[in-house]
Amino acid sequence: MTNPSGLSEKIAQFYDTSSNLWEQIWGEHMHHGYYGRGGNCKLNRRQAQIDLIEELLIWANIQEFSNLVDVGCGIGGSTLYLAEKFSANATGITLSPVQANRATERAIEVKLEDQVQFQVADALNMPFLDNNFDLVWSLESGEHMPDKEQFFQECYRVLKPGGTFICATWCHRSTNSWAGELTEDEKQHLAEIYRVYCLPYVISLPEYETIAHDCGFNNIKVDDWSMEVAPFWDIVIDSAFNLEAIAGVLNSGWQTVEGALSLGLMSRGYERGLIRFGLISGQK
Repeated sequence: MTNPSGLSEKIAQFYDTSSNLWEQIWGEHMHHGYYGRGGNCKLNRRQAQIDLIEELLIWANIQEFSNLVDVGCGIGGSTLYLAEKFSANATGITLSPVQANRATERAIEVKLEDQVQFQVADALNMPFLDNNFDLVWSLESGEHMPDKEQFFQECYRVLKPGGTFICATWCHRSTNSWAGELTEDEKQHLAEIYRVYCLPYVISLPEYETIAHDCGFNNIKVDDWSMEVAPFWDIVIDSAFNLEAIAGVLNSGWQTVEGALSLGLMSRGYERGLIRFGLISGQK
């Protein structure tokens, strides 16, 4: 079952109602920032978000590509950035019609509409041919996927032989170390995050690595950048509670209000080592 209890509709509604507000407050990039090894660099939030994209490209050794799909594209921040940087064709998919429409508007604004397109589509059943893209990019969308195996299988299917898959996603801590299985308190903490941010569940980075192997990816790399991105949530909390932001949150409905009030769930999750920021890349 790939859409338990209407999850896709809930995710679409979540981003339909909140994306315009977050764009006003944060800009076009709706993902973590990168604050240097150890998370000690003092950067403005937008620069840190761009740095995350650039660091991912370096980490995965992406030097060129001609056709990418951005799986879970938001309002097209990464899609447009990558398309312009590499003079590439790009397609972004999202469950949110509001996001797809706004991303299309932004492509026109920056005169990239001839090489970039956005559409509403399900990452677990992508409307693309096999062997179609030489880069499959997923920046903080894996946590929304109700079937992680099918998600990776679809990414593998649409990737061209020799192409690269990059996934950065929210994880929970590994359970195969001395820390052992998740405690009841940790499970409750995760359950609150799932409820507020419309997530089915998250898994550990070692579990993602196993899935990537099982799907057939080669040259698999994994890394944990939790320390590098953790400062992001405190910065978001600061930006979400100025007068303009508070007014926007209140006008966006209860779901957005609850999301704003619950930002500390993620900050505390990083502090206690429960939430991890995992990277996986592989080739076909």
